[in-house]
Amino acid sequence: MDPRAISVGIVHLGLGAFCRAHQAVYTETAAELTGELHWGICGTSQRSARMASTLAEQDGLYSVLVPGPGASGSNRPASEPPGWGTTATPAGAGSLRVIASLRQALFAQADPAGLTARIAGRAVEIVTLTVTEKGYRHNLATRQLTSGDPELAADAAGRPPRTVIGQLARGFEARRRAHGEPLTVISCDNIPANGRLLEGLVQQFLAWPGGVFDHGLADWVAERVCFPSTMVDRIVPASTERWLEDVAERLGLRDEGAVVTEPFSQWVIEDRFAARRPAWERAGAQVVVEVAPYEALKLRALNGAHSALAHLGLLAGCQYIDEAMSLPGFEGFVRYLLDSEVRPTLDLPGEVDFKAYAEAVLTRFANPALPYTCLQVTSDGSQKLPQRVLGVVRDRLKAGYVPHAAVLVVAAWLRAIWTGRDDRGRPFDLADPLAGPLREALAGTQDPARVVEHALQLHQVFGPDLAGDERFTAALTEALVDLTRQGAQRVVGVGGAFSR
Repeated sequence: MDPRAISVGIVHLGLGAFCRAHQAVYTETAAELTGELHWGICGTSQRSARMASTLAEQDGLYSVLVPGPGASGSNRPASEPPGWGTTATPAGAGSLRVIASLRQALFAQADPAGLTARIAGRAVEIVTLTVTEKGYRHNLATRQLTSGDPELAADAAGRPPRTVIGQLARGFEARRRAHGEPLTVISCDNIPANGRLLEGLVQQFLAWPGGVFDHGLADWVAERVCFPSTMVDRIVPASTERWLEDVAERLGLRDEGAVVTEPFSQWVIEDRFAARRPAWERAGAQVVVEVAPYEALKLRALNGAHSALAHLGLLAGCQYIDEAMSLPGFEGFVRYLLDSEVRPTLDLPGEVDFKAYAEAVLTRFANPALPYTCLQVTSDGSQKLPQRVLGVVRDRLKAGYVPHAAVLVVAAWLRAIWTGRDDRGRPFDLADPLAGPLREALAGTQDPARVVEHALQLHQVFGPDLAGDERFTAALTEALVDLTRQGAQRVVGVGGAFSR
């Protein structure tokens, strides 16, 4: 497919590795199968100019590498101590594909007017987002915009927008004035009912006290903009130097925008569009009436188990997810979490075999060809755990059961923030927006019960319901005490409470 023949019909916010290995691939495949060349993507990076600049220099072209079985592209030096992986081997067989659907790359903070103009353009009929949970600037418990957020307030007051919600609102305003054509906005972040959430946040923003947007814009958005919910799934670890070298060997040139990913990919989209769309179902996407059962399955079974392995593995001294899977008892722990605690909370789609799904999850996590670090998965845990784990906790408590495995995952997150060290005393840099404030509040604290008491005051994470549940408080305190005294490997390992 000649990139020069492709025109922009989609704006994407959040030009990270995931969208380049997921939505862009579906879009390109659909274009190849249908011959529709008006669905090129204008991708915008939100926090850093580096990737937008890199991709712009490459005319939007980049490669997607799916390593072959047994390959390892991680940078694992042979001198690493036991438990930290093995020496990397050449990538070996696999597939490499150059993607051309990305036709423009912008750094949103440097060119807000350009982004607004793109969203307002008549040729653009779809906006997609992968900005992670924290990019929505909302309270996770209430699903409302964070009150008093200075960045949102500044955007609402009329400055060139820097927040995603502000960028959308400014684009909607310009589109309404220019021609008023309908638009579909598709969130592809791991948040339940992400489309409904985004729609609500936009409407809240348009009604921000002292904001510059007129009341008619909110009505226009309600009538002319659709926000379908979605579920996305593909493991996309950070590209390592070893993978970039392997890609260069295969291509004969250096590709700084290359991404590495697994063979598995899934995209479930609610059938609710304002206008035309690519034939994504031709590329394997599922367009369905109701997304909720699929997203609950993925968030709780795949993402929840991923977070469990990452947080407990980090404490146990593992650098990579597949290492955590190989520790004694860890696979059994994940099986227990999935079978005994997650499965009873799910209303599964009719065609889904949960046992087969769970086995596939375990196989994907154990894949050494994907150098997914525990630190990468644990980043922003305070934003992820409410969606991935605390929903399971709530549902099991309502049914009269205390889900000790899920609670242990929450305790592992707390211990990682509290100490900033693994069970062997080695420090790690955990990226979490609440890490700083919580550590500051816990300075000098040695008592796990005191840690839990402070943590439960974070209502944006736990909500008042869990904070006031004595069963949850007692179980979380007990789990944190166990992790503090015994360490993750002994608590989770063979012979522990979760062994079968």
